[in-house]
Order: sequence, then C-alpha cells, then structure tokens
Amino acid sequence: MTQTKIQILADGKLIVPNQVEVPFITGDGIGPEIMPAMQQVVDAAVKASFGNERQIIWKEVAAGQHAYDTLGTYLPNETPKAFADYHVGIKGPLTTPVGGGIRSLNVAMRQGLDLYVCLRPVRWFKGIESPVKHPERVNMVVFRENTEDIYAGIEWKANSREARLFYEFLHDEMGVTKVRFPETSAFGVKPVSAEGSKRLVKAACQYAINNGTNHVTLVHKGNIMKFTEGGFKAWGYEVNDDAFEGKVRMDDCICDAFLQNALLKPEAYDVIATMNLNGDYISDMLAAQVGGIGISPGANINYEAGRAVFEATHGTAPDIAGTNQANPCSLILSGVMMLEHLGWNDAAERITHSLEQLFANGYATADLARFMQNGHALGTKEFANALSECVAK
Repeated sequence: MTQTKIQILADGKLIVPNQVEVPFITGDGIGPEIMPAMQQVVDAAVKASFGNERQIIWKEVAAGQHAYDTLGTYLPNETPKAFADYHVGIKGPLTTPVGGGIRSLNVAMRQGLDLYVCLRPVRWFKGIESPVKHPERVNMVVFRENTEDIYAGIEWKANSREARLFYEFLHDEMGVTKVRFPETSAFGVKPVSAEGSKRLVKAACQYAINNGTNHVTLVHKGNIMKFTEGGFKAWGYEVNDDAFEGKVRMDDCICDAFLQNALLKPEAYDVIATMNLNGDYISDMLAAQVGGIGISPGANINYEAGRAVFEATHGTAPDIAGTNQANPCSLILSGVMMLEHLGWNDAAERITHSLEQLFANGYATADLARFMQNGHALGTKEFANALSECVAK
C-alpha cells in the first residue's frame, strides 16, 4: 500500500511522500467558496511543477458551524486527531460567537495541538493599493507566541464567585492593594514561561538564519510588565547566546515604539518575535500597510513536533457568503506557505509569481480591484480560474 502520510524525524524534519494526504476544514461563511479556489490553484501548481509525480490528496474534516449543525459539536474529536496524525493541514475561517458560548475554535486547535508559533509573513504585491507611500519597504515575518499570554484563557467574570476568590487570594495572601474597584473587577492571568518564550525565539532565530536575514527583533512591553514581557525579552537574548552562540543579530523594541517605527522605517525590521497580544496587533497593522488581511497568509506551527495548520487570517464574512465576491488570496497564500513547508518550492513559487502578474495587470477580486488603477474585478471562481491558468503556463 502506498504511504500517503507525512513521517516526522526526531528533529522535527518532514519526510513527505509524493502522494500526500492533507486534511482540510472548509470553514464557515465564505469558506465553501475560498477553499475550493485554493485547492484548484494549488493542484494546478503541483501539476505544472511535478506532472503526475506528485499530488495532494485532500481529506476533509469537520469543524465550525457546519459541524455543529450536522454533528452537534463545533469541534469533533476526530478533527484535531486528523491534524495530529497527518501532521500538516489547512483550514478556512471558522465561526466563533462573541461573548458567551464556545471559546475560539482557532485557539482550541492551537492549544490542543501545541502549535506554539503563529507565523505571519507580510509583503507587498505590486499593483495592490496601500495607505502608505512605500509599501514595498514592508517585508517582515512575525513569530507570534500562540499558547501563552492572553491565549491561555485564564479569566473570571466580574461579580463571579471565582473573581471574588481570586481577589481575596491577591489581597489576603499576596498583599496586593492596587485593584482600584475590587467589587466589580474581572480578572485575567497572563502566564509567560521561559520554555514557551525560548522555543518561540529559537524558531524565529532559525528561520532568520535559514532565510538569510540573520536578524531578529524582540517586541515586548518589558518596561512596564517587567517579569512577563521583560522575562520574554531576557529569555530571548539567552536563546541567542546559548543556542546560536550570539550569531543572530538580535535587538529589541518596546511594542508601542515598534508600531510607530514600523510605519516610519519598516525596512529596519526582518523577523519579529513577540508575545501573543502584541503579535495580534502587529500582524494586522503590518497587513494593513500592504493591502489588508485579504492578502495576508498565516500558519500555526510546532517546529519540534513537525506539526502545522495553515489558515486564512480573516473572518467568515457572512455578509458576502455565497455571492462569488470573496477574496481567496489569504488562503491561497497560506497554501503557498504549506507547499514551502512540504518542500515543494517550485509549485509555491509558481503561485506567487502568477499572483504578482495578475495584480500588476489589475486583476483581482472586487475588494482589491476597486482601489487599483485600471482594476479589473473578478469573482471568486473567475479569479481562481485566471490564477490557475497563469500557474499552468
């Protein structure tokens, strides 16, 4: 029987069979439109690059609203198990109610699979309109810690029994007197560990070395949160000294200063390593400089276990679902990242080059084309067809 599962070596490196099964979650809202578009383009690139020698065998698994409607659960146990067993997967956007109800499905999968790196590369494509004068100067990769900080989800609602007990512990056992309105305060805990910080920074440093930049910036708020964010900074420098013998050019920046600097002199930065909340702001702010999250890919990776889930970085966009208007580029570019992760670089480069050609000639979905000079708006299916044809040449 032909082996279709990726094998993982002890050092986390992948052995990828030529016929490889990849689990995917279609997603909610515009998911049923952008997922087939991504698969069409990726399949075309693999075919053009490798002929019949290599193929992705798409294996659908359930999550989100569709899973709840059909199976009675938003995240069936089989879904994270499939991503763990097959090591590499991809997913569309998933519905998560705001406020009460389920916690984020994205967070649940990241924590359950220990995908400690949220990887967000940000670059500009010629032809895409931007709110800044020189978007071509933005070329960064953000390593955002994915399992600690606020994503740990340790918090208690105001006026709850748990909030009262937590405050009593702070006040009576720890001598904390700085809670201004204890009777009506909600509380959250921000865990930051040496292990979690170091493995993130180690991955960022290795990426910088492998990709020739050799430059990592630690972004933090250690001037105020001295033991959590300050700890992250200190542990980051330790990683460079201990694991890389100081060979990585490492610096650091206070997060609010970084947000300003990234607008004024983005060319000063290459690889960013940061904690969870900072990374959330930074990655979306950088994406806005190059055209928005509609063309910003993302991945959640455990480099030590060789496990990765690639994803669209935007939401479900229910207002345009089913109208053939959705922009599939975030998911397509996440597919490019997936191909690179598999080592199928020729196919990845074909897609990137073809996107550059289409955008330079003004072809895009309506959300991007309306801002382009001589923009030609295409529907989701039509854009996927045009990109697939370009990839196949």
